[in-house]
Amino acid sequence: MLNVQTVGTDTAQPPLLIVHGLFGSGRNWGVIAKRLSADRRVLTVDMRNHGASFHADSQSYPDMADDLAEVIDAEGGTADVVGHSMGGKAAMVLALTRPAYVQSLTVADIAPVGYEHSQAHLIKAMRDLDLSTITTRSDADAALADAIAERETRAFLLQSLDVRNKAWNLNLDVLERDMDQITGFPDVSGRYDGPAFFLSGGSSDYVGPEHRARIKTLFPQAKQARIPGAGHWLHAEKPREFEAALRAFLGL
Repeated sequence: MLNVQTVGTDTAQPPLLIVHGLFGSGRNWGVIAKRLSADRRVLTVDMRNHGASFHADSQSYPDMADDLAEVIDAEGGTADVVGHSMGGKAAMVLALTRPAYVQSLTVADIAPVGYEHSQAHLIKAMRDLDLSTITTRSDADAALADAIAERETRAFLLQSLDVRNKAWNLNLDVLERDMDQITGFPDVSGRYDGPAFFLSGGSSDYVGPEHRARIKTLFPQAKQARIPGAGHWLHAEKPREFEAALRAFLGL
């Protein structure tokens, strides 16, 4: 089963399950999870081939949805699910194929469509980093600067670097091989009629007007909102605004 971190003690209602995006881990959501745990028991997971979870020879969305279903089964059989980017797509596939597992769905800055962009250049940068010369995270940040100009992106990736053991907590081989599946979206049948919330960054182009019809077809009850000034990593860039929007949707 996926590595799961739990905060909060409320067992009177289903848990809130938070699912990170590509190259992330549950720890990316630690601050938001801690704050939400005042009102709900919150689970954050490391997805397969990420963080402290198992390495597997697949990064397909049906497989990732199976992983999430296993976690929810162990926690009572239903959850409010929040997913960002890759995690949002995995959560959508779970909701479409096994709607009973999902009490409500929040999707952060991603649509149920394929995208043409690839993150393979980030994998190349991580592979090219000579970890034998790295003794601090600052060393790694400086070494990555030529390949990755955006400081925020470097900081995000470096959360998955184990400096002491000189290793990435990512299965880069499988993530690189399955990049087309990760940026794509599987052809799944089904519809999720439960409460759904698509929350996007106001400065991000991941969810646009051209995606509204597809979202409404698969998620008829979907509400959509944007956080002004936030990009794709909206929960990291505007954590208080993200938390407030999520609380409003969940009625917390």
